[in-house]
Amino acid sequence: MADLGGTRQERARVTHAAIIDAAAAEFDERGYTGASIDAVAERAGLTKGAVYFHFASKAELAGAVIARQHEVSQEYGAAAAARASSPIEALVWSSQAIATQMVREVVVSAGIRLSTEDATREVDRRQEPYTDWTRIAADLFRQAVDAGEVDPAWDPELLARVAVPAYTGVQKVSDILTERADLYERLRELWTVLLAAVVTDAVRPRIPGLVAIIAPLDDRPGGPSDAGPPTDTHVTAP
Repeated sequence: MADLGGTRQERARVTHAAIIDAAAAEFDERGYTGASIDAVAERAGLTKGAVYFHFASKAELAGAVIARQHEVSQEYGAAAAARASSPIEALVWSSQAIATQMVREVVVSAGIRLSTEDATREVDRRQEPYTDWTRIAADLFRQAVDAGEVDPAWDPELLARVAVPAYTGVQKVSDILTERADLYERLRELWTVLLAAVVTDAVRPRIPGLVAIIAPLDDRPGGPSDAGPPTDTHVTAP
């Protein structure tokens, strides 16, 4: 009986994940208002009742997509931090990782879309990615100040509060104008301006090399393997 219970639990886990993947694709394509439980069920190859068994409402399902987006982002963020040789480089690698997620991971693109739509103001966990990103950015800016990379006249909390919304705005405009085709280029411009304003004179000559980190997977040395975690466990963009 224990084995049967384990099998049922595994089936439930797989179904739960499949619903989140299907919902991510639906939300990414249609937004929160345009998406429906019927369409999610059809994408997942399930009945509407099966979807409701796992998620009581569209809002709860949207919250699950945002939570999954945050998990994927943390995976990429950990990989970015591991490859960086300094705090300021970690910030740039993190930006590269988020950009890679946005163009390759449907669940990330969907989660970010959901968290920026007015219609999802009451969705649970909507603010969590932004508060977490701001906290991480502030910590890295603080470390960069201590390492002599960022001018100590700057408040790390202030820099984080500016950098995260600026990044969000750049990706949003890139999505509207080019469906993120120019995302890396626009982010290189953003970081060129930000770094020029805050780094110390010793770091200033490194700015071109730092912003060059923000490039598509195929443009980086070694190809896709050095840009973040493997994507074969996530729903990826076509």
